[in-house]
Amino acid sequence: MSPSFRLRENGIDLYVRLTPKAALDRIDGVEVTADGRSHLKARVRAVPENGAANAALERLMAKALGVPASAVSVVAGGTSRLKTLRILGDGVELAKIVETLSKQSRI
Repeated sequence: MSPSFRLRENGIDLYVRLTPKAALDRIDGVEVTADGRSHLKARVRAVPENGAANAALERLMAKALGVPASAVSVVAGGTSRLKTLRILGDGVELAKIVETLSKQSRI
């Protein structure tokens, strides 16, 4: 099962389910929601206040994808667990990395 993302001309939009206040910052596989959409699961230690969890997610994904933190931003779902991240870069390469991340249980 692979996470949902959409290729863009300047990167990808990645769909993520975020769990704040976790014990560790990590990417934790893929989850399918009741409506059949898949999301990359991520956990961060930060609390969901004043954008702290979103910022922690952006840093986690930037590190995992090997892109600068400034290349990752939450573009939808800012106050929801289901988020859309816009990641700037080579969309095809980013998609390959996301596929690899989704197959690993913990990062």
